[in-house]
Amino acid sequence: MVADTTMVDAEATRPQRAEAHAPWVEKYRPRVVKDVASQEQVVGVLENALKTGNMPHCLFYGPPGTGKTTTALAIAKELYGPELYKQRVKELNASDERGISVVRNKIKTFASQAVGAPAPGYPSPPYKILILDEADAMTGDAQSALRRMMETYSKVTRFFLLCNYVTKIIDPIASRCAKFRFSPLAQETMGARLKFIGEQEGLEMSDDVFAMCSKHSRGDMRKAITLLQSAARLFAGKISGASIVEVAGHIPDEKIKKMYDLCREGKFEEAQAHMEDILRDGFSGLKILDQYSDYVLEADCSDEVKAEIFIKLGEVDRFLAQGADEGMQLATLVSTSIKALAKMASAA
Repeated sequence: MVADTTMVDAEATRPQRAEAHAPWVEKYRPRVVKDVASQEQVVGVLENALKTGNMPHCLFYGPPGTGKTTTALAIAKELYGPELYKQRVKELNASDERGISVVRNKIKTFASQAVGAPAPGYPSPPYKILILDEADAMTGDAQSALRRMMETYSKVTRFFLLCNYVTKIIDPIASRCAKFRFSPLAQETMGARLKFIGEQEGLEMSDDVFAMCSKHSRGDMRKAITLLQSAARLFAGKISGASIVEVAGHIPDEKIKKMYDLCREGKFEEAQAHMEDILRDGFSGLKILDQYSDYVLEADCSDEVKAEIFIKLGEVDRFLAQGADEGMQLATLVSTSIKALAKMASAA
């Protein structure tokens, strides 16, 4: 009898343990559309559509972490409830499965299924919802096949396409969808949400934590929450702005400043050696490009100099994405920076 009671207690506490160790992104994800932060216009239109239950095909686009997936999931849950959701909703990530075979098999199989009985207490409209995340990763052939699916099964299936770059979605698909743009979240909005999460988790946070989370996530709420959770685990719930900088993998600002100053002084070998030191510290070439571009943008130099350096930044970024050697490519960036800054000095 004692063993049975222990087993029951263990079963009862298992969901609590799972909740305690769940990623905060999921734990604090809004469950209803009206709770999606900082997308008032989008939320207003979608809430009106929810009242009628007559949702169109939707195309949600905008930067990562702005609420696209959260909104799509919230719509589906409000329409069907937790039980019918399992039958009526299918989620796919196009970055993992991007070829035409996925459209012909998984998507067609789901879209062609008949719609079952409604769920009591929920609108349960007579169609299913297919949520296709990162739809801009699909090949052109796959998108063309998807367009035909949207036409064929529109009476029994609604397609929610989520992407970062709407220009990568072919026009025949985009024209069949109601388009909703999701904007990066403002620092005040992110700060309020992070403060709420911190209070719920019992964290001790300094005043600069929210600003640092916002700076290093660049309007990406998912990234900001992940930074906060990582810092909470590493620093035992006592978090400062420096904690966020550390978990974000941010190159210390003084190192980027030194790299720029050495270029401005025309010291190629020293700038090259300093850049290699940053690489040896474990930072990637792309991270150096990212922070160096931010520094140059705010630097006290002419627009012509900035333009020349940014052209090289774009070239190096492209070559690194193609697998080129980091050291060699960053050396060309150092060389171009020295030449551009030298022109400005001679002109003065």
